[in-house]
Amino acid sequence: MAHAVVIGAGIGGLTAAVALTRKGWSVTVLEQAPSIEPVGLALALAPNALRALEHLGLGDEVRALPGLRGEVGIRRSDGRWLVRVPGEAAAARYGHPVALIMRPDLVDLLARRLPPGSLRTGVRAESADPATGTVTTTAGPFEADLVVAADGIRSRIRGALFPRHPGPAYAGVTSWRMVVPAPGPVQAAESWGHGRIFGVAPMGDGRVYCYATAAVPPGGRAPDERAELARLFGDWHDPIPALIAAAGPDSVLRHDLYCLDRPLPAYHRGRVALLGDAAHAMTPHLGQGACQAIEDAVVLAARVAAGGVTAGLAAYTAERLPRATRIARRSRSLGRLSGLRATPLVALRDTVTSWTSRLGPLALRQIDELFRWAPPA
Repeated sequence: MAHAVVIGAGIGGLTAAVALTRKGWSVTVLEQAPSIEPVGLALALAPNALRALEHLGLGDEVRALPGLRGEVGIRRSDGRWLVRVPGEAAAARYGHPVALIMRPDLVDLLARRLPPGSLRTGVRAESADPATGTVTTTAGPFEADLVVAADGIRSRIRGALFPRHPGPAYAGVTSWRMVVPAPGPVQAAESWGHGRIFGVAPMGDGRVYCYATAAVPPGGRAPDERAELARLFGDWHDPIPALIAAAGPDSVLRHDLYCLDRPLPAYHRGRVALLGDAAHAMTPHLGQGACQAIEDAVVLAARVAAGGVTAGLAAYTAERLPRATRIARRSRSLGRLSGLRATPLVALRDTVTSWTSRLGPLALRQIDELFRWAPPA
């Protein structure tokens, strides 16, 4: 039986492990943390990711996820709508809605699909030999026919495979995220201001997932991040001030956003494949980071199962690199557009964006490339 070692027990790594297991591989997942902790907040899973999870036998769980309902779209900081579309339109057009799930729940869902003993925590991978498939770790060497490096944006394995690549670059914005009790009826929307964004997504269980970004220098921290959000967004339209006020004093997560601005020349070398953020870390403005990692995993398993490791990894790079690069660039461009600060440019942006709302169903065609993706047959 062919054996794979997966480095990293995040969403991409666990999805790859599940996908390979379903193709008849034995899999060992190495996670450097002492346990898979219930960390992280909510994720939006677009129809392309839901279709991939359904392909892995998680159809019942996918259909049970709450999707965005009612009108969704883009608003100005004063509340005026720039784009409005029915949340059900995605489900009608693509077969699935945009669904919300807590990240720990998705990690647990995937981990429970692995055979007993597949997951090794507290083991740090130091290197992976692309010629032999040997993974050197703090617990000794692991031999593999295939190594899947899903070790995140600061991937040690990527740095060794492509030492001349510049690595992650600061995207120019810091993000805040929180899940809070709904103060009342809340519509899903992303609001744009001058260099700032505030997003709101009801989770269907009385809670609301909120995210915000602002163009600030990297490395900053506030004594009270909830107070910092109130300073930045407290005069924006309802219900944003109430959502910020509903956050617990320590419930706001803050992270600088980094991405791989320069694409890699390949997503593999020898027997080692890169996956998810290790391969194509992107900004969150299209909500496709986790979705693309899930796509990677399904395609990788299909190609190595059909063509063997050498041919399969070449097919994986050929299929995934162009798509992920296009999506990463679109996300970066959308981030720059939504983060404009100069008043004349903001006015022009808002005017042009509002025109798209008059296109009705035609506006959805802009995301067809993202959402119409289907797993390999």
